[in-house]
Amino acid sequence: MSNTVKLGMGAKHSRPQRLRKIIAWTSATTLAALVSGFVLWPATPLDLGVGNQMESAGVYRHWQNGDVIALVRHAERCDRSTAPCLGPADGITLPGSRMARGLGRSFRSLGMATTDVFSSPATRTRQTAQSMFEQPVKTQDWLHACGQGFSEVIKAHKAPKRNLVLVTHSDCISDLESQLGFEHALHSEYNSSLFVTLNSDGTLQILGTINAEDWQRTAGQTPSKL
Repeated sequence: MSNTVKLGMGAKHSRPQRLRKIIAWTSATTLAALVSGFVLWPATPLDLGVGNQMESAGVYRHWQNGDVIALVRHAERCDRSTAPCLGPADGITLPGSRMARGLGRSFRSLGMATTDVFSSPATRTRQTAQSMFEQPVKTQDWLHACGQGFSEVIKAHKAPKRNLVLVTHSDCISDLESQLGFEHALHSEYNSSLFVTLNSDGTLQILGTINAEDWQRTAGQTPSKL
């Protein structure tokens, strides 16, 4: 067999090997990119409903100091549920209002003497806030349309040494999470609460998030001195 034929056969055999190497290299590069992405992308905020995270994350301590901002998503929407409505079709469901009342009890267990409460003007947020605190709550238009600069608007409405509870919408909560470094956080659930603290240097820091049913389940862990 001539050398020319041998070289031709060798080239044919080397092509699949090169192809396999290219595929392997591409796969490894893609995997490395995905792993790097998961490392670099911030995770969802701390789940405060696990164990004693409410205390270990400093929620109780910051609440006592009047440094907490809590964003609460409204209760279950009537127009997206088969459950009976509390009132108008653009409001919340009866089961949602019951869950909101339980959430209000959880907030009251922290103490509300130095706490301001605002609500979005939408029917579902107003109903949620009223169910939580058993009275009408002042509404703020900026809690309905949030977007860029939402964190600065929140700080402008935060009084010194007073906690701030904001009954708002999932998009607004996502906006704040994104602005504070949690761009890939899970979507907030009905009646969930995102706890944020205002640091002494004027920056906002997310402490974590908790679902209403988890908070009620762990309510017995609330320090008795609050």
